[in-house]
Amino acid sequence: MVKSGKSETFEKRRENARPLADRMRPLTLDDFFGQQKIVGDGKMLKKAIESDALPSMIFWGPPGCGKTTLAYIIAKKTRSEFVQISAVTSGIKDLREIIQSAENKKEKGIDTVFFIDEIHRWNKSQQDALLPHIEKGSVILIGATTENPSFEVRGALLS
Repeated sequence: MVKSGKSETFEKRRENARPLADRMRPLTLDDFFGQQKIVGDGKMLKKAIESDALPSMIFWGPPGCGKTTLAYIIAKKTRSEFVQISAVTSGIKDLREIIQSAENKKEKGIDTVFFIDEIHRWNKSQQDALLPHIEKGSVILIGATTENPSFEVRGALLS
């Protein structure tokens, strides 16, 4: 059987080539376990997600606790564009491109969840460059860090 010009076997092999963790990743809040204190029924974050009234936020926790997965679920649930970068390999140029794209989408009524993994790795200048765009509402920032954000992330981004 041919599906869009590719064999079904090829599609299946490609799917199976993805890492197991990626294939098993939850896609909905109902499937997201272990963080009920923040996304359980009646909790502030769940209410914000369900009402599509998201603030920017920083997720702090050890590797593998679900920071990236939760950010993706939030974007999907709120029908927002999900843009993910690593602070280790990105900089101001990437930020400018993402902000420009987000502002164009915003004009069409589409919000952008901007997920920055390892946000603590951006220097103070890079973090400062992000701030006006958050204040303006160009993007909804979800930063992820394994380090205490009080020491590694600019206070203005935490407020």
